[in-house]
Amino acid sequence: MAKTSTTNISIRMDTDLKAAAEALYEELGMNLSTAFNIFVRQSLRERGIPFMISEGVPNKETVSAMLEAERIAKDSSVKGYNDVDELFADLDL
Repeated sequence: MAKTSTTNISIRMDTDLKAAAEALYEELGMNLSTAFNIFVRQSLRERGIPFMISEGVPNKETVSAMLEAERIAKDSSVKGYNDVDELFADLDL
């Protein structure tokens, strides 16, 4: 059986994030090092990040703000501005 050589790497990670990851991987029967090796091997197989990276789903507060902005934009009774100078002129009242 051929012996594989290994090397050490150092990764900076938020302390709470590391603890949460370690707890999860322990539940899955592995440590952080094994999980990282799985990630790297899968990345090499797929020739990229082995999962979709996206901006995610906005939280309730963000969705609420987006809906409010949409409502305001469609509301003809809300004054709009064509340029910054017009806005600042109103603010100086």
